[in-house]
Order: sequence, then structure tokens, then C-alpha cells
Amino acid sequence: MTVQQRATLEDVARLAGVSSKTVSRVFAQRELVAPQTVDRVLSAAKRLRFRPNSLAQGLRRGGSRTVGFIIGELSNPFYYKVAAGIEKELSAHGFSLVVATTDDTEEGEGRVADALLAQRVGALLLIPVGDDQSYLEGERQLGTPIIAIDRPARNLAADSIVLDNRVAVLEATRRLTALGHRRIAYVCNPASVWTQSERLAGYRQAMSEAGMDSAPWEMLGDDLTIPPRELVQRLWQQDVAPTAIIAGNNRVTIGALRALQARDDQQTALIGFDDFDTGDVLGVSVISYDPLELGRRAATLAIERIGDPSGFVRQIVLPTWIIERGTGERPPVD
Repeated sequence: MTVQQRATLEDVARLAGVSSKTVSRVFAQRELVAPQTVDRVLSAAKRLRFRPNSLAQGLRRGGSRTVGFIIGELSNPFYYKVAAGIEKELSAHGFSLVVATTDDTEEGEGRVADALLAQRVGALLLIPVGDDQSYLEGERQLGTPIIAIDRPARNLAADSIVLDNRVAVLEATRRLTALGHRRIAYVCNPASVWTQSERLAGYRQAMSEAGMDSAPWEMLGDDLTIPPRELVQRLWQQDVAPTAIIAGNNRVTIGALRALQARDDQQTALIGFDDFDTGDVLGVSVISYDPLELGRRAATLAIERIGDPSGFVRQIVLPTWIIERGTGERPPVD
């Protein structure tokens, strides 16, 4: 990757035709500067991709020993486990971590990315929310390492750390077909994110291999306001009920458990993607992986890129495995 020279305050001053002190005042006390001058300075800063360094210290290239991590929201166990893995590795190398949340919105992602980059973080890690991270390309070209976690960034030449999602669900579905299941449902929400498209592809491949049409059994949501339990319950509104369910994430797994409990259903097989804290107590079979390792590897890659931002874009794929606890080993009853 080619690294461009980061624009300085003096560069902005030259382009805007003002003094460095005036540029500094625009970013610190804008109300003291004439509006026409403010417009000229901001236009020059935008053209040069200049960001004021609010920390005013740090590593070479204007960076700092702080790494930013952008996540959806703190209540998801996956996010805080990944964050724990990142922080442990960064701390061992003298870096600190700042975590910011997006509320799982594209607007939120852009807002917190701008806030972290304004602090000249040494690297930016993120779990992408939207379908377009091209707004970060200019910063990447200036040498700020950007690492996407769990799913690749879109329209951005950034490194990524992902799971082998397609193979994971392919193998889970094959296990169910080997038990004799023919009506296997796949439930996920939101369905539009990269991870779910990969998992859905694995499910469809396994169903096709078994000579089954997956379309009637796909319950795909794209509205996070729909409770996962309600999404799962829609399966029983069809003429024929499924004998097995694969849940696309831990929220859907918990929703499926609640839906099955409401029906006093102990026959429908269930395999969930993502383990969760009480999964072993409830006897839920899951597709598992190590979120701490996901975070650790992302932090390691970020540290390497801070030292040397050049080189080819890398994607690291981590393995998954299935934990058998009972619900995924139920044979069909009809």
C-alpha cells in the first residue's frame, strides 16, 4: 500500500493564503475569524484531507499510541469479547484502546470514525455497519492502518480478520441432513450483512447437495426492530413446519429457544451460530469460535501496520467448530 504525506497546518495556510495562526484559530475558536476566511480555510483543509490533531502528540505520521475500535453496541457479547482480545494484545505492546459505538447505523459509523480520526489514533479497527467504507480511503492513503473485523470493509483497500462463515454453516447443515432432516430452516436478521450472506451461501450449498429446495425454509429479516422470537415463530405459520433450525447469530438462537419453549417443543433440532454464556446450561448446540483470538489477531495486524503500512492488503480467515450439546443432534420425528 502506498502512503501519502499527511498534510500539515502550514500546508493548509499556504493553500488558503492565510497565516498558520489563522488556520489554528479556525479549528480552535472559529467564532473569532471572519466567515469568508473560515470558508477558505475549511475548503483548503478538505482539499488536502487535513485533520486537526486534537491530541497534538503521537507517533510518526501524526499518529498516537491509542487505537480506536468501532462497534455496533455494547450489549452484544460478541463485541465486548472481541474488544477484550484487542485490548489485551495492545496493552502488551504499550498501546491503549478507545471503543466507540455506532448504534448499528451507517451514520453512526461515519460520525465516530471522524471523531476517532480527529484524535489521530494510531490505527482504526472497526466492525463495518454499512455497505460503503470508501469515506476512509483518504485516511488509509495517508498511512492510518484500518482493520475490518468480522466482515470486510466495502470499497476500501483495508486488511480484514473474518471467520470461515460459509464452511461453518455448510458443515452444520450437512450434519442435519445426515441425521435425516429434510425441512431445515435458516433464520437470520439482518440478512444483508456480509457475514449472513456467506452463511446463507453455505446453507444453500448443503441443501442443494442434499437435493432440497432451501427457498421455503429461509426466514430472512432486515429489520432489527423485529424480535428474533417473532421471526422464528413465522416458520410455524407455513403449511408444513421445519424439523430443524439453524440460527444465524446468537440473538436469533435465543429467540428460537424462546419460540420453541412457548410451543413446549423439544423435538425440533437447533444449531446456533455464536456461543453464548448460558448455551452450555441450556444444552444448545452451536457453531463456535474464539472471539478473543479474533480481537488479538486484529490488534497484532494493526501493530504491524503501524510499524510498516506498506504491503499487500491481507485477509485472515479464522476457523470455527461445532459444539454438540443436544439440540443439534435431534433426529426428525416424521
